[in-house]
Amino acid sequence: MAGMTTTLTPPPWSPASWRALPAGQQPAWPDASAVERAQAELRRQPPLVFAGEIRDLRARLAEVAAGEAFLLQGGDCAETFAAFGADTIRDKLKVLLQMAVVLTYGAQLPVVKVGRIAGQFAKPRSVPSETVDGVTLPVYRGDAVNSIDFTEAARTPDPQRLVRVYNQAAATLNLLRAFTRGGFADLTRVHQWNQEFVASSPQGQRYAAVADEIDRALRFLRACGVDVTGDPTFHTVDFWTSHEALLLGYEQALTREDSLTGEWYDCSAHLLWIGERTRDPDGAHVHFLSGVGNPIGVKLGPTTTVDEAAELAKRLNPDQVPGRLTFITRMGAEAAGDALPEIVRGVRDLGIPVVWSCDPMHGNTFISDNGYKTRRFSDVLAELRTFFAVHHAEGTVPGGVHIELTGEDVTECLGGAQEIADLDLAYRYETACDPRLNNQQALELAFGVAQMLRA
Repeated sequence: MAGMTTTLTPPPWSPASWRALPAGQQPAWPDASAVERAQAELRRQPPLVFAGEIRDLRARLAEVAAGEAFLLQGGDCAETFAAFGADTIRDKLKVLLQMAVVLTYGAQLPVVKVGRIAGQFAKPRSVPSETVDGVTLPVYRGDAVNSIDFTEAARTPDPQRLVRVYNQAAATLNLLRAFTRGGFADLTRVHQWNQEFVASSPQGQRYAAVADEIDRALRFLRACGVDVTGDPTFHTVDFWTSHEALLLGYEQALTREDSLTGEWYDCSAHLLWIGERTRDPDGAHVHFLSGVGNPIGVKLGPTTTVDEAAELAKRLNPDQVPGRLTFITRMGAEAAGDALPEIVRGVRDLGIPVVWSCDPMHGNTFISDNGYKTRRFSDVLAELRTFFAVHHAEGTVPGGVHIELTGEDVTECLGGAQEIADLDLAYRYETACDPRLNNQQALELAFGVAQMLRA
């Protein structure tokens, strides 16, 4: 996206005004009338999330921007219909809750918990098609569009999948609300899970000191008469959802006008983000999200310039509302040391209010010797160390992390506590698109970030 120029005057905003602008990464739907029928069905459905919840998250992200809280955003690279189930949702939430407890203690700050869940069904792709054994078919764009199976019927974009996305997202949100309010998120229970991780392997025992400190803190609270098992403060958590706002027809269909304020909100998720491939300030994605009241994230790669960041902030947050805009840097471990300081310093000097978050996953992807798309856990940690070091040097707030992870014991990323090697990738490589940290790697990362926060 380097070298973007802004020459267009955007049209007056409405939920449909994005259609007058260039929109990248949209499927080539074969039947326009079928798309309209699917979107009409979505427009009749209730919102998935509510304006008040969205405003609450925006207020919490304002605290993150001020250094008074820390953002943990994580979940699947791409949700699928096949992997849907109560156990899968529970396990993803479980690992995020475990990470949040560790980060809360490390940062000595509240952790704002946002899942890549209940809507992350579409993925941007580098090319529109792929060829296997001489057969060329449309590329897989996520279950919201087509199927990963390599047949002509499976790869043909089907707009009825958008309705299925809505239904699965609604069921997922229903279960998440039950888990986070019904005792599953109890602090003592989550801490016990972390203790089990620490005790289960020599690598985990490196974090025994932090786990013991958390345990002593809980015992201290009990000794002071605090009911850590019955008090709702320790028994329930706030949890928000997010996804990349890629398929603009789906997002438009779930956009509603709030009856209390008259503001428009994209009610498909609490937080939406714009990817590196679609962040053109003159493009449809930036224009669409400029008109909704949700918190907005923007992915920034190593070629991003200060002028580009400033223009994005002008389009997406002209009133400079704290908590409205998050810049998610995804530079790669090798490039971050050179690329990140300039962009952080430039945004700081311009006085742009922003949450800084680090996505240490996407810039560190490569193909292994045996043909698997993967990432090294050591590279992920290295980019995070650079992120914290740069913000410390520039006097800015390292506000959060954005991680692709799963609650399952998959083998998709190399290294970590289990020392996953190239030959191990084939054992449980289950992702539909990009490699994710497994449950133990994700928790190990949280302990590592906690140490960075404390330093």
